[in-house]
Amino acid sequence: MVEIRWHSRAGQGAVTGAKGLGDVVSTTGKQVQAFALYGSAKRGAAMRAYNRIDDEPIINHEKFMRPDYVLVIDPALAYTDDITANDKATTKYIITTHKTKDELIGEIPSLQDKSERVFVVDCIDISLKTIGRAIPNSPMLGAFVKVSGMFDLDYFLDRMKKVLSKFPQKIIDSNMDAITTAYNEVK
Repeated sequence: MVEIRWHSRAGQGAVTGAKGLGDVVSTTGKQVQAFALYGSAKRGAAMRAYNRIDDEPIINHEKFMRPDYVLVIDPALAYTDDITANDKATTKYIITTHKTKDELIGEIPSLQDKSERVFVVDCIDISLKTIGRAIPNSPMLGAFVKVSGMFDLDYFLDRMKKVLSKFPQKIIDSNMDAITTAYNEVK
């Protein structure tokens, strides 16, 4: 089973991103869960979203997980949340930041022995340039596709277009640009 934990603030699209990823995964024949846990629904409150992906039916509905991927879409949460909680020796971290990987790791002691598993991309900047708003979930999906190798980029884009089909074409196109840009820029 692949487990993914998203660290975000309410309003940044982590729940929508987790559900979008779930929608794409469901087209592959795999089983998937997408859910979130948060206190208040107030914009800006720290929250977490989750995905589970497996070939078998998923009967585990607990929030506890040992994530294979940790996606941090709010840069400040890399410093204030325990993003390494319950990690494995193979957990990969994708963190939104304008800093270089070495700068980020140098500032977060819990990541210093995990440098080969830390990936950085500026999802905020990408979303501002492509979507016009600081909603970093789509760029994070692009970075996840690249780091995980779970999908071919063209396959993922095609499926995400279907997920977003209720929106105007301009929104679909800007999200496809955000996903592709992050896919190409994640380091």
